[in-house]
Amino acid sequence: MNRKAKGSRRERQARTILEAAGYHVVKAGGSLGLFDLVALGPQGARLVQVKSNEKPRPAERERLELFPRLPYCSKELWVFYDRVREPAIEVL
Repeated sequence: MNRKAKGSRRERQARTILEAAGYHVVKAGGSLGLFDLVALGPQGARLVQVKSNEKPRPAERERLELFPRLPYCSKELWVFYDRVREPAIEVL
């Protein structure tokens, strides 16, 4: 499976998890922005960056951490590892 297809599959998995928790999820256009998914729901907004098998490289992680911390939303990094059902979720 190519990397783009695998990334799209992981984003759909994350979306399904968030929707099951009662969130309305919007995919960032083209996923070329800082976060892949924006979820609005019962506990406020969640900005989610989805990765497969590895955490972001230092430059990307720095951009995620420099994004302003807003009181009504959380910045999250979800890493899906092969053969593991649930993602590793880190709140930034």
